[in-house]
Amino acid sequence: MTLFEDICFSGIALDSRLVQPGWLYVALPGGSTHGSWHYEEAIQRGAKAILTDRQGADIAAAATIPVAVVDDPRVQMAYLAAEICGRPADSLELFAITGTTGKTSTASLLAAGLAAAGVKAATMGTLGVRIGSQALPLTSTTVTTPESPDIQRSLSRLLSLGVEAVAMEVSSHALALNRVDGIVFGCAAFSNLGSDHLDFHHTQEDYFLTKAALFTPARCRSAVVNIDDPYGRRLLRQIKDAGELPVYSAAVRQEADYQVTRQAIGFSKSEIELKTPSGTHNFRLGMPGEFSVRNALVAAALIDQGKYDLAAALRGFADAEVPGRMQRVDLGQDAPAVVIDFAHSPEAISAALASLPGRRIAVIGGGGDRDKAKRVPMGIAAAANSDVVIVTDDNPRSENPQNIRDEILSGAYREAKYSSAEVIDGGERRNAIALALKLAQRGDWVAILGKGHERQQVFAGHVIDFVDAEVVQEEWAKLAKEESG
Repeated sequence: MTLFEDICFSGIALDSRLVQPGWLYVALPGGSTHGSWHYEEAIQRGAKAILTDRQGADIAAAATIPVAVVDDPRVQMAYLAAEICGRPADSLELFAITGTTGKTSTASLLAAGLAAAGVKAATMGTLGVRIGSQALPLTSTTVTTPESPDIQRSLSRLLSLGVEAVAMEVSSHALALNRVDGIVFGCAAFSNLGSDHLDFHHTQEDYFLTKAALFTPARCRSAVVNIDDPYGRRLLRQIKDAGELPVYSAAVRQEADYQVTRQAIGFSKSEIELKTPSGTHNFRLGMPGEFSVRNALVAAALIDQGKYDLAAALRGFADAEVPGRMQRVDLGQDAPAVVIDFAHSPEAISAALASLPGRRIAVIGGGGDRDKAKRVPMGIAAAANSDVVIVTDDNPRSENPQNIRDEILSGAYREAKYSSAEVIDGGERRNAIALALKLAQRGDWVAILGKGHERQQVFAGHVIDFVDAEVVQEEWAKLAKEESG
C-alpha cells in the first residue's frame, strides 16, 4: 500500500457514518454531492486518513489527517480494501456469475450443489450474503454486487466462519465501477444478455462490453459461457480469439461442452440428462422452466470446473429453492396456483410466464427512476405470454406511479390486439394482487412479478413494508372470508 506506507488501517469505508477508529475513509464523487463534504464526521469517528480525488482534496483542505489524492479513488479503494481485510479472496474458491437474468438462481444452485458435495459454500448478491438459508447481517451499500469494502469485509467474515467457496453475482455496475477489482475468480460464467440497465450503459453494446470485461486473466482463471444466448456465442468467440483463458460452452439447445441432452420439464420437478467433458449425469431439478434448467446447467459447469464431485453436487439441485424466484405460495387445495418472481425485464417476464401451464394471470410493474426504455417491451412480453395482464406499481421512487403504469400498459394494449389478452390497470400493488386472485379460478396460475424477495416498496419520500407472498396470503384470506360470509 504505497499510498499510506506508514499507516496501518483496521478497516475501510466509503460512508462516513460507518467509519470506526483506525479506519481509512474513501471520499468519492457522487451524482449530486461529494463524499469529502463529510470528512469532518469521518475524522470525528476515528478515521486515520482520507483517500479521494483532486476535487475531494480541495473540499477537505482543512483536514487534520493525511489526505491521499488519486485520479480514480474507486480503483485504489478496491485494492486497498483487499489488503486491509487480509486478502481473504486468496483463501477462498470464488465463482462469478454475470448476465441480465439468472444470476441469483445460478449462484443459489451452485451453493446448494457444493453443500451436497460436502463443501461449505456461501452466496453474495441480490439476496445479500448467505450461507445456505442463513442470511448474514452484513452492511451492503448496493443492490446486487456490494462496493469493494463491503465485498472484502464479507469475504473475511465468511472465511472466519469456515466457508470454503463463494458464488458471487457480478453486475455490470460492479464491473464498470471497479467493485471487484483485485479479485481473481476461479471460474466466471456468463448467463445471457437482455434489455436492462440502459439508463446506466446507454447502449446495448456498452452493456455487453462491460460484462465481457469480466472474462480476462486479470479477473478469472477460466470461463463458462451459455451459448444458447446470441451474446454468449459472441463472447465465446471473443474469449477463444484472445487465447488467454480456458473457456467452456454450455447449452440446452445446441452442441456444447456442457449440454443438456434430455429434459422432461415439470413445474415442481424436472428430469435432466447432462453431458459434460468427463461423462454423462442424470439429475432432478426442483425448479420450473427451461430457464431454470439453463441456470442449473451453468451452475453444474462451474462446479465441475472447480474440480468438485459433480455427481454428489447434482443431488443438491433436487430440493434447491431461491426466495422470490418462481416461489410458490400455497393457498390450499381449491385455490389457484400462485408464484412470486423477481422478473423485471422483458426476457425474464417472457421466460417466467412461459413456464406456467394453463391459464395465466400476470401482475407486473416497473421501477421508477430506472431504465424507462424497457417498460413498453415489458408490457408486450406480459400480454404475449398471459391471458390477463394486470399492470401495477413496483417501486415508483420519485416518479408518478400512473405514468409508469401507462407506459407498460401501452405495450400490453399493443400486443393484446394480437394475443387477445385482457389488459387491466390494477392501480396500487395490493389492489392489483387482490384483483388477480379474485379473477383466478382453480387450475389458473397467478404470476406476481417484479419484486420477488423484496420486503419494501419505495415511493417518493417514504418506504412501506410490502412482501408479495404475505400480501397474497392476506388478500386470499379476505376473499375466502367474503365468500363464506
